[in-house]
Amino acid sequence: MCRATIYEARNNFSSLVKIAEGGEPVELTRHDKPVAVIISYKEYEERKPKKSFIDWLEKFREENAEILEGFDGIPIPKDEYLDEDYAKRIREIWG
Repeated sequence: MCRATIYEARNNFSSLVKIAEGGEPVELTRHDKPVAVIISYKEYEERKPKKSFIDWLEKFREENAEILEGFDGIPIPKDEYLDEDYAKRIREIWG
């Protein structure tokens, strides 16, 4: 990892960005303590937290609230439900 003071970074910013574009992070320091890092945009994108399906679904519901109003889901046909005899056998087997 390349290291530079903030003063050096101000005077050589273009060079440091080229280093970061090449895949090497550049650590910026103030009084010998790290304060920031310059990384390539590609690495930044890879490090961003990925949105989960739940996040996507919530956003979809918000954006389509008018369309989904009153929608209770797709009905499951009656013959898809477990019958009571089957449920009773399962309870006997598994307690």
